[in-house]
Amino acid sequence: MKNIRQQLKKGVLEIIILKLISQEDTYGYKIVKSLAAYENLSIKEGSLYPILYRLEEDGLIESKWLMASDNGKPKKYYCITELGKKELEIMVAEWSSFSQEVTSFLGGE
Repeated sequence: MKNIRQQLKKGVLEIIILKLISQEDTYGYKIVKSLAAYENLSIKEGSLYPILYRLEEDGLIESKWLMASDNGKPKKYYCITELGKKELEIMVAEWSSFSQEVTSFLGGE
């Protein structure tokens, strides 16, 4: 059962991370903490950063170093790009359609 959860999570992490970043500019550790509130979406920093690098490489997010207010040390913040906003919209629509079909197939509404 755990294996299927991991596979499902891998399939949605990019869209979830992109959605989080679209809500506010944020940094890696804060993303990890935000996702930890959801049992099936928690992620370790070592798994998060490759996703962030890929999103940045694809032009969906950008990063910038800013001074943190909590400890005065610089943190790498991520923000969504215009391309990222457009792609997120497409991803959400695709996910909605896909999840409805799966639910329907499995006997749901």
